[in-house]
Amino acid sequence: MSLLDWFADRRKTTPAPRPNPEPEDGDGLWSKCPECGEVVYRKDLLANSSVCASCGYHHRVDSDERLRLLLDPGSFEPIDTDLSPIDPLAFKDRRAYADRIKDSQSSTGLRDAVVCGIGQLEGRSLAVGVMDFRFMGGSMGSVVGEKLTRLIEAATDRGLPVLVVCASGGARMQEGMLSLMQMAKISGALERHRSRQLLYLPLLTHPTTGGVTASFAMLGDLILAEPKALIGFAGRRVIEQTLREKLPDDFQTAEYLQDHGFVDLIVPRTRLRETLSSLLQLHQQGKPVTA
Repeated sequence: MSLLDWFADRRKTTPAPRPNPEPEDGDGLWSKCPECGEVVYRKDLLANSSVCASCGYHHRVDSDERLRLLLDPGSFEPIDTDLSPIDPLAFKDRRAYADRIKDSQSSTGLRDAVVCGIGQLEGRSLAVGVMDFRFMGGSMGSVVGEKLTRLIEAATDRGLPVLVVCASGGARMQEGMLSLMQMAKISGALERHRSRQLLYLPLLTHPTTGGVTASFAMLGDLILAEPKALIGFAGRRVIEQTLREKLPDDFQTAEYLQDHGFVDLIVPRTRLRETLSSLLQLHQQGKPVTA
């Protein structure tokens, strides 16, 4: 039996995981909260940073919306926009990796799963990388790793703080070891940035998993997360089958990780901009930035 045949048999016998709940857009004017069922006018939802006013559920936002919410209007200057992934392993499962890249680029308008650049928040310059889950689940391949590394190196040269908004299923399997190498490359760049006593803030959003969690997502001077974000390395089912025990219902949530010392601050999206501004101000004044 070939490896592809084995995977096909596994798919027949293994129940598919439940999809992450997403807002029901309907005709585009209204949105239904998947958490509490509240139906809200879409413009009102966007005005509240895509957070449900009834239950606080954080709807997923794309990289454009994230930058709009975080930075001063018109201040973002993207860098390395011409980098695009290739298919070094000629990888193919049910579909060719090259075709998956083209489809993601067509549907999102992005070259890959991260947007990087220099912007301003309340007049303070910072380097920003925003991962976009729409592009192959925000997976980290060679281009994502290269763009984040270049961003951090530019911030180091210019003496700027770095903010990386994480939203990822982990390392991109279609690039094999090349994707895993990005974990060490980004971590090395962050160490050089840290040696200059510069501030690095990762923001963990839903979901942040796999190799991203195992590297730069957990290397911040202060680790921030959005409420109820899924954060972990291996999947819940894999861990339960390995340990042969039932895990707590809130396992791998931002709140669980904060209780166990892995996350410093949980910040609602509606308060994120002011929180980041305060942290940047404290660091600029030479005061300790702690939880």
